[in-house]
Amino acid sequence: MAAIRYVNDAFPGFVECALVDVHGAVWTFIEKVPVVSLADLDARSTYPQPVTVACAVVATRRDPDGREVVTIDTSVPWGIAASSGETRFEVGAEQLTASDEPTG
Repeated sequence: MAAIRYVNDAFPGFVECALVDVHGAVWTFIEKVPVVSLADLDARSTYPQPVTVACAVVATRRDPDGREVVTIDTSVPWGIAASSGETRFEVGAEQLTASDEPTG
């Protein structure tokens, strides 16, 4: 996932982020900088910037090519949703990182 632009200076600052799912669909999110990044992103930052969104793994499967596909839910733990309202996405396992700590 990447922050693609800075959108709002309201404290603590907001960025637009993009997630590309395994089907090639691009999902956008508007989120507070500290929720998605430890970096001090602002309007002067260079974009895109790598970011992460905390999520829960709902299911895993293999596609016909043997690739591991993971269904994630971004509403858990912090209620994050795409601009369209979606919270469940199919992503490649390689897009995920394991962490015991939230980013923000």
